[in-house]
Amino acid sequence: MGTVLLLATEASGEGGFGLNFDILETNLINLVIIIAVLFYFGRGFVGKILTERRSAIQEAIQEAEKRQKDAAAALAEQQQKLTQAQAEAERIRAAAEETAKKAKEAILAQAAQDVERMRATAGQELEAERERAIAQLRSAVVSLALAKVESQLKTSLDDSAQHQLIDRSIALVGD
Repeated sequence: MGTVLLLATEASGEGGFGLNFDILETNLINLVIIIAVLFYFGRGFVGKILTERRSAIQEAIQEAEKRQKDAAAALAEQQQKLTQAQAEAERIRAAAEETAKKAKEAILAQAAQDVERMRATAGQELEAERERAIAQLRSAVVSLALAKVESQLKTSLDDSAQHQLIDRSIALVGD
C-alpha cells in the first residue's frame, strides 16, 4: 500500500496519476480506490467488531435464558409456597371453626347450668319468702288473737275472777 501512496504523490506533482483529496473534484476512480482500501484494511477491523458484537449478543441471550430459567424456578417455588400457605390457611380456618364450635357448646352448657342454678335459687328464695310470709301471718294472727283475748278478758273478768286466775297460775307454777 505504501507504494501506491508513493506513486500517487509523485504522479500528482507531474500532473499524471494521483489521488485528489478535494471532495468536489473527486472522480469515480478515486472513490473506487478509497473504497477498496477501506474494504481491505477495514475488513479485519469490522469483522473483529462484528465478532465481538455477536459474542456479546450470544452471552446476553444465554444470560437472558438463564434468568428466564431462574425466574421460572422462582415462580414454581413461589407457587408451591402459595399452595402451602393456602393449605395452612385452610387448616387454620378449620381449626378456628372447630374451636368456635367447642366454645359455643361450652357457652351453651354454661348458660344451661346458670339457668338451672338460677331456677334453683329462685325456688329457694320463693320458699324462704313463703316461709317468711307464713311466719308473719302467724305472728299477726297470734297478735290479733292475743289482743282479742285481752279485750275479752278485760270485759269478762272482774277483780275476783282475776285473783282466782292468778292464784291458780301461781299454784300451777309451784307444783
